[in-house]
Amino acid sequence: MCLGVPGKIVAVGADIHQMAQVDVCGVKREVNIALVCEGNTADLIGQWVLVHVGFAMSIIDEQEAQATLEALMSMSALEHEVGDFVGINSGANDAVRR
Repeated sequence: MCLGVPGKIVAVGADIHQMAQVDVCGVKREVNIALVCEGNTADLIGQWVLVHVGFAMSIIDEQEAQATLEALMSMSALEHEVGDFVGINSGANDAVRR
């Protein structure tokens, strides 16, 4: 499964061959903007993009970015609970096999 993470472009280089910087939940990452830049790189500052493996894959609006971030945070919160459930079940299966 491929996952795109929303990030806000906060800095760009002079052209598409230079890396841009995005802010993802307060963490700054360098990304390639060649796939989303159709004009002046400075026009991208403040835009939200979906980032996958170091590339800005598409431009999205802020509402979609926030909804996606909330969904990702919810999945992260559930990860612990799911992990506990899996652990409980594997222990139960081991007991049945004995």
